[in-house]
Amino acid sequence: MLRKYSNHRTYLDNLKLGTLSAFSAGMVNVLSVIIFFAFTSNITGHYAILAQEISKGNWIQAAVVFLWILIFFTGSMFSNLLIIHGNSYVGRYLAHAIPIIIETICILIVGVYLQFFYTETLYETELLVTLLLFAMGLQNGLTASISNGSVKTTHLTGLTTDLAITLSMLTKEQFRNDIKVREKGKLLFSIMIAYMLGAIISGILYYEIKYYTFYIVCLTLCIVMSYDYYKLNITKYLFKGAYLLKKINSKDEEDQ
Repeated sequence: MLRKYSNHRTYLDNLKLGTLSAFSAGMVNVLSVIIFFAFTSNITGHYAILAQEISKGNWIQAAVVFLWILIFFTGSMFSNLLIIHGNSYVGRYLAHAIPIIIETICILIVGVYLQFFYTETLYETELLVTLLLFAMGLQNGLTASISNGSVKTTHLTGLTTDLAITLSMLTKEQFRNDIKVREKGKLLFSIMIAYMLGAIISGILYYEIKYYTFYIVCLTLCIVMSYDYYKLNITKYLFKGAYLLKKINSKDEEDQ
């Protein structure tokens, strides 16, 4: 899911990454809306709020919202910087995994703080929303960068537009026969469903287990991180087994 980059990625690579990361983004966004009354998986609404606060002359609140937008931007930029420059130093897999690791830590900090320290002050709320926005910026920057823009999982505005365009294309036979167009439609629809499922499940779980829901989000992200590591180890084991078997066969032939 994470070790391949850009055009080297297959449809299945993007599908697995897209659905799992969209599922976690849906969970995070609903939790932030329920707890903080703020969206954190996208910043479209924050631009509108920023304009509103500036027009009212509420400069302190405008500065906070501007900071939220900047934090999301920073998270996305940081992910791409790691992908571009980190490959030479830590390898492609780790360069791609580090943004998910940092995202998981941010979400874990929010969950732990809410469970043990949260007193519902405005300062705490703004700080925790900042952490979640940074986490979502990291995720969106990562998925968009390594998939060459094919996978964007933290917001559905552009995805809904792209899905509508793809569906309209499928009304013509030449596009229905194009496997890339069909795969794009399936990918976009799967991401949308995964996001919605994550949001619904998160809402249900929150009213049952409260802040423990954040730990389930972290678990989902751990699956994304560990999948390629597990797959690489299995591949190494298979290659090692094949090499040993070939060596044994060669030795038997020499003995004969």
